[in-house]
Amino acid sequence: MKRSAVIVSVSLLALGGGALSLDRLMAGSDLEPEFTQPVALGTIEETVLANGVLEPARMVNVGSQVSGQLKILHVQLGQSVRQGDIIAEIDSTAQSNALRSARAALANVRAQRAGRLVQLQQARQAYQRQRILINRSVTSTANLETADAAFKALEAEVEALEAQIVQATVEVENAESNLGYTRVQAPMDGVVVAVVAKPGQTLNAVQAVPTIVVLAQLDVMRVKVQISEADIGRVHQGQDLRFTIMGSPDKPIPAKLEQIEPAPSTLATDSSSQPGITGQPASQAVYYNGLFTTPNTDGRLRPSMTAAVTISSGKATNVPLMPWAALTNREADGRYRVKVRSSQGVISERRVRIGLTDRIHAQVLEGISAGEHVVLPADGELSSSADLVSM
Repeated sequence: MKRSAVIVSVSLLALGGGALSLDRLMAGSDLEPEFTQPVALGTIEETVLANGVLEPARMVNVGSQVSGQLKILHVQLGQSVRQGDIIAEIDSTAQSNALRSARAALANVRAQRAGRLVQLQQARQAYQRQRILINRSVTSTANLETADAAFKALEAEVEALEAQIVQATVEVENAESNLGYTRVQAPMDGVVVAVVAKPGQTLNAVQAVPTIVVLAQLDVMRVKVQISEADIGRVHQGQDLRFTIMGSPDKPIPAKLEQIEPAPSTLATDSSSQPGITGQPASQAVYYNGLFTTPNTDGRLRPSMTAAVTISSGKATNVPLMPWAALTNREADGRYRVKVRSSQGVISERRVRIGLTDRIHAQVLEGISAGEHVVLPADGELSSSADLVSM
């Protein structure tokens, strides 16, 4: 046997996770050794590996609803705030003047209504006198009609003024709200993770709400996992998973997959694509976002950290396990052909159906029993993998 074949065989011995038996020794350079490994009971877990990015479970851009110069910024980067705390103050000169004008307009309309009410009372009395006089034939019908018209006209004016009062009241409330918007408050408890505006900067809220700071709740983090289209069929909501961050690769954090977005995120960003067309090249990889949350009570998880996520797509305990390298010739029905060596040294071929696999071991569903020895051929499943080439 050539030296390279010996190196590959030794590597298979390490990957098998158990003792391999050498069935026969090399009798000459033209003989190939035959390695076997017993099928044993054990635990196996099939996983999907993916990368993710951490972000706060809730994050809000705190901005200004009114235009003006940013006078005072009460917070700084990294500061914790409570809901209702003042974040910033904007120059309120224009809003204060608008409120004064609105209140003056309301007072003016109310005064006009009061004057018209006095005139309405006089017109009502005049109309009632004309009705009494017409019954006594002391006045003419024309005088009665004139008094009636004046009375009804004043009634209509009073109703119009009452509607104007409602409108002016709304204007006052809007002006009060705009004045209140000059004191920007925190909409929730959180930490200031970004400061966008600076004191003295002019904010223009006409076309869009300008952001002053970004507020986030860091006690719960959300992880957005990119799952490739090759693995998405093995992943579903509710599966157990674990993830690590670059700073603590030896401390996995458990969680559960809470949601899988139905389409790639590129559909939302490609506004020029037609319905049913993603707009991305056929050669570009497609990823689906999986989402889950995790507590962050100690604060070691931070926004934009990279997470190495391991999703458990299946797990079985106390089941027959055979080496993945023993599988050869996958057939159309999904079964594999495996060589089995009996206790007498006779080698036969079996058709085996497997279940879960971690690419090192495979769960045996039927075809081989625990305790039997399988042959590890040179052309098995592992022999064509990148791991074997690198050995």
